[in-house]
Amino acid sequence: MEARGDHITVAHPLLGRIGGIADRLGIEAYVVGGYVRDLLLGKADRDIDILVMGDGIQFARAVARETGAGTVVAFERFGTARIPSENGNVEFVGARRERYDPSSRNPSVAPGTLAEDLLRRDFTVNAMAVSLNRETFGLLHDPTGGREDLRSRILRTPLDPEKTFDDDPLRMMRAVRFASQIGFSIVPPVLGAIVSMGDRLSIVAGERITEEFLKILATPVPSLGLLLMFDTGLLQRVFPEIALMSGVDQRKDHHHKDVFLHTCTVVDNVALASGNLWLRFAALVHDIAKPRTKAFKEGTGWTFHGHEEIGARMMKKVFQKLKLPHEHLPYVEKLVRLHLRPMALVDNGVTDSAVRRLVFETGDDIDDLMILCRADITSKNPALVARYRENYEIVMRKIVEVEARDRLRNWQPPVRGDEIMNVCALQPGRTVGVLKKAIEEAILDGRIPNEHDAALAYLNSIKDGILAQEGRI
Repeated sequence: MEARGDHITVAHPLLGRIGGIADRLGIEAYVVGGYVRDLLLGKADRDIDILVMGDGIQFARAVARETGAGTVVAFERFGTARIPSENGNVEFVGARRERYDPSSRNPSVAPGTLAEDLLRRDFTVNAMAVSLNRETFGLLHDPTGGREDLRSRILRTPLDPEKTFDDDPLRMMRAVRFASQIGFSIVPPVLGAIVSMGDRLSIVAGERITEEFLKILATPVPSLGLLLMFDTGLLQRVFPEIALMSGVDQRKDHHHKDVFLHTCTVVDNVALASGNLWLRFAALVHDIAKPRTKAFKEGTGWTFHGHEEIGARMMKKVFQKLKLPHEHLPYVEKLVRLHLRPMALVDNGVTDSAVRRLVFETGDDIDDLMILCRADITSKNPALVARYRENYEIVMRKIVEVEARDRLRNWQPPVRGDEIMNVCALQPGRTVGVLKKAIEEAILDGRIPNEHDAALAYLNSIKDGILAQEGRI
């Protein structure tokens, strides 16, 4: 039975105009889904979904003509249309009912009623509509009790959860994402269906799964979603390398004893400091190689020697498998490879030379690396945490000092290859690289300043010896 009768305040001026256009055309029009949910939660949503009793594409074109909104992007196959704008997209679709083939998440569709359209949606909190026609403007249609579920802060499916997830298995990932985004609890029947139906994700395109996973990682407290994915078995299917960290013991005086729980805390710590999604991803994978490198050393406990290098080398396959954009691969590789380096500087003495090399290797990503290093401090021992944080500050002060003096961030050699070739009468080749590397090492060691004249003088002082070694003279 459809719940209706409540009126809610709809202040967005465009929605009033859309309602007026619908009245002139004799069409029922509603704002639906996430916009209604967020309106009831007191949140702003830039994107608007419009549902009409009729042809959504034709109605979108009518709205574009009358509002001067510009181009309509139509998706004829799905019967949907979009009007893009700087303030968010407006999507249009006709009310429909759907039937799914068990081997595909692409439905066959037919025109439907408002109630049929709302029942086909993923969760009750997204299955509400508000009328935009003048006589009923603001009237809430809530056939599945979504408003009460919002008050109770729970996620339920409009239909039996097994039916909802069988029709579209990606909704299991969306359940975790919404729970993480808005802090709602997933009711036990829905959780149980996710546990039992995880294999259905196999019919979903990998790109769509990864898109939802990255949205979970982008939420305010990513660990909520990561732990839900682990507890329901989704993480084991989507990103098993992360799930394998659960149960891997490490020295609990330095971190959480469990590597997966430690990682969840590190990701949350990074999320508090930065909205950079790929920094969060680097935090997620920074210890990914610990299960592979785990060894027991008497008197020390579990060790993971080389996990930072092996983890960095794993990233290419991870990016390929998850179909992640490869332009972010070098950044993630770099942070995984270097995440132990800053704190190792303290143990070995924070020398100018070591800091120069760190800044040189990290470039503009040094600040992100230091955020990751600070986030990696998850010990439950307050004295140890205080000591590590002080070490972090020591390294940061030294980085600022060396960077201000030596200007090594995104460093370019003060003497370039063409000048080396002119000075040494060389053609392009290996020997030019050897000479450039010698100048680089001298600057990083602090033997010469990062200046052109000093580097040129150094080149003149070493060139004969290197040319002789290379068989050039």
